[in-house]
Formats: sequence, C-alpha cells, structure tokens
Amino acid sequence: MEKQQTKQEQIKKEPWLRIVKRDALPVKKVILIYAIAIVASLLVSSIICSLFSSKNPLAFFTSLFTGAFGSSRRIWLLLQDTALLLGVAVALVPAFKMKFWNLGGNGQILVGCLAAIFCMFYLGGKIPDALLIPIMTVASIIAGAVWGVLPAIFKAYFGTNESLFTLMLNYIAAGLVAMFITIWVKSGSGILEPLKYGNFPKLFGSKYLLTVLVFLTLAVLMYVYLKYTKHGYEISVVGDSPNTAKYIGIDVKRVIIRTMIISGALSGIVGLFLAGGIHHTISTASANNMGFTAIMATWLASFNPLVMIGTCFFIIFISRGMVEVRGNFGFTNDSIANIVIGLVYFCVIACSFFITYRVVFRKSGAKRKKTDKAKGVD
Repeated sequence: MEKQQTKQEQIKKEPWLRIVKRDALPVKKVILIYAIAIVASLLVSSIICSLFSSKNPLAFFTSLFTGAFGSSRRIWLLLQDTALLLGVAVALVPAFKMKFWNLGGNGQILVGCLAAIFCMFYLGGKIPDALLIPIMTVASIIAGAVWGVLPAIFKAYFGTNESLFTLMLNYIAAGLVAMFITIWVKSGSGILEPLKYGNFPKLFGSKYLLTVLVFLTLAVLMYVYLKYTKHGYEISVVGDSPNTAKYIGIDVKRVIIRTMIISGALSGIVGLFLAGGIHHTISTASANNMGFTAIMATWLASFNPLVMIGTCFFIIFISRGMVEVRGNFGFTNDSIANIVIGLVYFCVIACSFFITYRVVFRKSGAKRKKTDKAKGVD
C-alpha cells in the first residue's frame, strides 16, 4: 500500500512534458531530416511569396535558382560570397568551441580591411605591388588579432563579459573606418574611390578563384587544428570545463588569449580580401554583417569546419536567390525576402533541436499500467 502511495506521489511530481537528449542518430537519417525541413520551408516560402504577388508558386523556385546559378558570373559570386562567409565562420569556431562568445566578427573584419586600405592608400605607387601585398597581409592579420585579443585579455584576467565587449568593439571599428574616410576623402562625400594599387592578382584568369581556394584551405586546416592538435584539445577542455582544464594543468588564460588571437587574425584575413581582392575600397558597411551571419553558419554546422562549407553555401544560396525572387515577384523592399530567409533558418534550427533532443509526455494512468505490466512491474 505504501509503495503504491509513493508511486502515485512520484507520478504527481513528474512533469507533464520533459525534454530528453537523444542517442546519436545515424548520419543518413540526420541528412534526410534536414533535407525534408529545407524542402518544406521552401514550399511554404513559395506559397507566401505567391500570396503577395500574382506569380505562380513554381516561379519562386525558378527565380531562386536563377538568382544563384543563372550565369557563370552569378555562380562565381555565389562561390566567392560562400568563401568569405566561410572565412568568418572558420574564424569564430575556435572561440565558440571554447565557449568564448565572440560577437565581434564585424569589427575584426573592418579593422583588417582598414589596415589593408591604409597600406594601399599610403604605400600604393611608392613600392611595387609584389611588396605591398605582403605588407597588407601582415597589417590585416595584426589588426584583426589585436581586435580579437583585447576582449580575451579582459576576459582572462578580469572576468569581463566577452559578448558585450566584442559587440562594442564593432562600433569602435566602424567609427575608426568613418574617421579615416573623412581624412582621406577631402570632398566630404564619404565615399572612398577604389584604389588601383595593391589589388590581388587573378588566378588562372579568374578574380574569384584565389578567394575560394584560400578560405577552403583555411577550413580544412582549422578542422585539423581543432581535431588533431594539442591546442585543439586544450580548446575543447576549456570549453567543457575551465576548472577541469586547470586541474589537469592547462593554462586557461593562455588558451583564451591564444585562441582569440587566432580568431581575430582570421577575421582580419577576410578584411584583407575585401580590400585587396574584391572592393578595393572601404566603408562602414564593408563587413556586410558577415560576423553575425557566420554565427548561424557555425551553429548549424555544430562547430565542424568541414560541415560549415555546406551551411555557408546554403545561406548564401538562399540570400542571393531571394534577390532575384524579390525582383521577379515585384517586391519593393526586403521584408518578404527576410521573412522567407527567417522561415528557412527557423526550420533548419528546429530540426537541429529535435535531432539532438526529443520531447517526452507524461503517460496517462492506463498507458502507465500497460507499460508497467509489460515490464513486469507491480
């Protein structure tokens, strides 16, 4: 009798709904779930777009793929933008693995870009490009590393909030860019004309290929670094438990600072390519919010640099495709496009949650008795 009362009390205390971590699902099943989510979200998006225009829902898919793959130039731009976003995601992933929430990707990109433009503006024409480009590279890496290590030092020694610190550095970086543009542009237009010195050479006749190859290589190197090196192991341990890391002799402060130097330096390289390989100029919008978009790509890939190649490609494909959808469907602003992009992201993120966790409901009395009887429980 007492056992039954105790059991009834336990049932009353048991929550009606619980979230339980799943066992690891097979890779094929995970890929299938993501594929279904993406297709379903695009189908819903096509219906939404057709409701706000006179177009057929099938025209949504035609426009989406035309916007991304409609010409060889569009394909190259798709690959170039994917590579740049991948570069930022690769920069963020070691910090995120360490649970250092680096929200300063935009600022680190901007200071890297600014350092390169500074070299192009003051040294261009005075020294050959063969010497100028290496100087730009070193300057961008140092600038990005400094912007990354500042919040790391304060986090390591004073316990400051890294999210707020890195976020505020974005605004300071934008302010520095605006200040230098004011100094350089005497007309007061606020627009720096493209510089003709220090531009990266074309690789096999393509101005896009170098960018793609460099950031694909960095993604592979980052995968090796995180998975197979001592530094990568230390990053994982510090991310899991700083106290455990200290207990086994890892210098947590040194790991935080070293990792953020790497993170900032890689973001600086993205800025270098924006300056020397793509825009040849700078503005406060040069980073194009890649620092925040890369957070999405990193999380969707579960911090795996190789998987991030796919997530970055998917994000850029949707973004570029929606530009064409907007034009063909007659939308006058980005509101519908942003709704579609948000819907796709939401479905993919929801899938990620349900792949990792499952929802368990409290069983009714009849079902509980049946389960207990099957298990041989009185």
